Amino acid sequence: MKKYLILLALPFCVSMVNGQDATQQKYAATITAADLSKHLNIIASDEYAGRETGKEGFNMAADYLVKEFKSYGIKGIPAIDGYFQKVPLMKSVWNHKKIYINQKEHKFGEDFYALPGTELDVTTNDIAFVGYGIYSENYNDFEEIDVKDKLVIMFNGEPKNAKGKYAVTKSEEASSFGRSYRSKLDSIKAWGAKGLLVIDEDIEKNTKRFGPYLNHDRISWPDSEKPFPVVFISPAMANKMVMFNKSALTKLKENVGEETKDLYLFDIKKKIDKRLKPNSFYVNMTVKIDITQFNNEIDTKNVLGFIEGSDLKDEVIVISAHLDHIGSEGDEVFNGADDDGSGSVGLIELAQAFMMAKKDGKGPRRSILILAVTGEEKGLLGSSYYASNPVFPLSNTVADLNIDMIGRVDDAHKDNSNYIYVIGSDKLSTELHDINEKANEMYTKLDLDYTYNDPKDKNRYYYRSDHYNFAKNNIPIIFYFNGVHDDYHKASDTVDKINFEALQNRTRLVFHTAWQLANQDKRIEVNVENDFKN
Repeated sequence: MKKYLILLALPFCVSMVNGQDATQQKYAATITAADLSKHLNIIASDEYAGRETGKEGFNMAADYLVKEFKSYGIKGIPAIDGYFQKVPLMKSVWNHKKIYINQKEHKFGEDFYALPGTELDVTTNDIAFVGYGIYSENYNDFEEIDVKDKLVIMFNGEPKNAKGKYAVTKSEEASSFGRSYRSKLDSIKAWGAKGLLVIDEDIEKNTKRFGPYLNHDRISWPDSEKPFPVVFISPAMANKMVMFNKSALTKLKENVGEETKDLYLFDIKKKIDKRLKPNSFYVNMTVKIDITQFNNEIDTKNVLGFIEGSDLKDEVIVISAHLDHIGSEGDEVFNGADDDGSGSVGLIELAQAFMMAKKDGKGPRRSILILAVTGEEKGLLGSSYYASNPVFPLSNTVADLNIDMIGRVDDAHKDNSNYIYVIGSDKLSTELHDINEKANEMYTKLDLDYTYNDPKDKNRYYYRSDHYNFAKNNIPIIFYFNGVHDDYHKASDTVDKINFEALQNRTRLVFHTAWQLANQDKRIEVNVENDFKN
């Protein structure tokens, strides 16, 4: 983490001299654990059915926020005729999810799975097994095989021998191909394949982990391009497709020189890894895949609470959180108390605090936009729509303070809940970073953890929440985050596990940082270049 020598910006010093610190503390004190608990016990209750985008539970939560805004005296925005910014989206609902191999049906969620929105309707015996599916100068699984109009089967990852040497780099350093199947899609699509079957060696673990998500609808833009069809299959299912047909076995016997009775799918993998040489071949087996969707347009909305500033009112500070979660599955409700009920109720309390200050004639000088977005769980859709259709010009948007999961304690801090992960504060503006640090030093005294701010962090959280759609537009951001826990995206993410004192103190830090941004004389500067390679 980069260290900065200048931590006291001049406007901050001036505000202290003028006694603004006592004023800040007065309104920050209105953000209480009791109020946060009251709100969260409502919007994260079973009645709200997991607040899934486009469904009634989300609309109920949106109405609840507006009711609270109105009670504080926050008025609607003329440009959107109220508090809701409509976000038009397309919903894709599963129609069929079936695969037949030699007329035997296989089970979705057990033998295979696909991400919502995947469509692949084909009956074929034109199948190509391409090892790891890598096309590179040093290693090429496609050198002797044509995948045009064929289903392609491949392993995840990349070949590495027992000495730790990788086939692509010819060294002990891994290539980008090992990170995700997505790194291999460009070649497979460009050569005209019909679809991709990825062998998932952790299919049981992954179907349990992502089960609720896999059975849900896909939400996307109405005019968005359909994703290239990718289906994840079990090793057992892949064995049936690859191993037990004469043409494949004959080819394999020629390549590896062993008796066919001893050949298994993972023997192929072991030999590729040992020799660091491709082993691709055609498969002649009839496969019928019927994975299709119904598509319907839906309307959802972002919720906006606007507190107009005074002498600098044309400049806007955005404080954001996502109101949606992943809904319900059968009798299970995914309440999302932490993700992101905690951020949503934080917005309610922040709106109240700033509006109380405004009524008392204590600012803010710049305007505050409380932005509760939809569709974060579907791909940051609500914040993307706002950034493309801003209610207030992005050129006048000073910063975005984004709150996504601030009510829990992760394993790394189990002995000390007095912390918060801070992500992105220095990516575009060193001044924003300094303001947040000084606000914490003077008021909240949390341990600011920059672990996930490291560009090399494999989790890449900087790219994974709504602040990123502001950062892409050169607007400085801070992402406040408590880290993941065992209840992440599970029905067990419930209100009883929230640490409300921690939630209170973290929300107060957001308030103090926003207060300084809104009231100092000079707008913060963008003084760091970011290439946004994600």
